[in-house]
Amino acid sequence: MVKETITYHDLDGNEITDDFYFNLYESEVTELSFSKKGGLAEYIKEISKTEDGEKIIQLFKEIVLRAYGVRGEDNKSFVKSKELSEAFSQTEAYSILFMKLATDDKAAANFINAVCPAIAKAQNNSPAKIAKSKTTK
Repeated sequence: MVKETITYHDLDGNEITDDFYFNLYESEVTELSFSKKGGLAEYIKEISKTEDGEKIIQLFKEIVLRAYGVRGEDNKSFVKSKELSEAFSQTEAYSILFMKLATDDKAAANFINAVCPAIAKAQNNSPAKIAKSKTTK
């Protein structure tokens, strides 16, 4: 699980600092892998090889929004839903995180490795390949 502490502004211009949580379980990575032609590892290799910036950005967006959730009060559950992800995507905090991942190769690789080590395994421990190629187009 990744905790990102993000300082952003609300709609009234007030500065706020909040913690946001991201996690993908192995089952979710498997589901993501089956949604990509040839599997996640092959998909990542292909978009890295072709340096397809649009697909790379879409993959990062998909991973961030699939991974976003709220820690349960019982400290056992991590609650995720399309509604929670959509609400998060409409905040300045999301924009700040997204731009950080889109412009900083190291931050992107670290985020992916931390969100789910299974993603790194799926790409033979080379998430930096995606991050590095995403800024070249």
